[in-house]
Amino acid sequence: GALDGVTAGFVPVVPYSASGQATVEAAVLLPSLMLVLAILLEPACLGYSLVVMRSAAAETARVALTNHGSDLDGCKAFALRRLAAVPDVPLFHVGGEEGWEVSVSSSGGRVEVGLRGHARPLPLLGAAMALAGRSDGRGVVLEARASEGLRPSWLGGSYASWQTIWD
Repeated sequence: GALDGVTAGFVPVVPYSASGQATVEAAVLLPSLMLVLAILLEPACLGYSLVVMRSAAAETARVALTNHGSDLDGCKAFALRRLAAVPDVPLFHVGGEEGWEVSVSSSGGRVEVGLRGHARPLPLLGAAMALAGRSDGRGVVLEARASEGLRPSWLGGSYASWQTIWD
């Protein structure tokens, strides 16, 4: 009668909508997914830098072995050209061409090449590297070394004796 189907104290039930819940779930899930993606990609970026550095060190050592002059500055320039493959992005390398330290030394048919650079990873990996002692004031230290000999230790005889085989 008088209330026409409305009961005193009754609160009408609004139909349930899942669209608001999906928005909240996405707001939580997307940043978490991005964090996981960053954590997975960061070591890959540092690994790429190290692979390029090791390759550049080995190639520079081979070039230095065949360098018949005593000037090793050309070998350092060669190494810097190879290191240009590392993007100048803090996650890969900091400091541009001036940020690389290249050392080339030659002594008695052996060549030693050392490459050193820095990267600035995201805070989580940066803190872990600092705890491991692989960090300094400029960032995470990336190093690569290569040592090559002109003549392998297992090879006997001299160059002259090997030439006589073919005469």
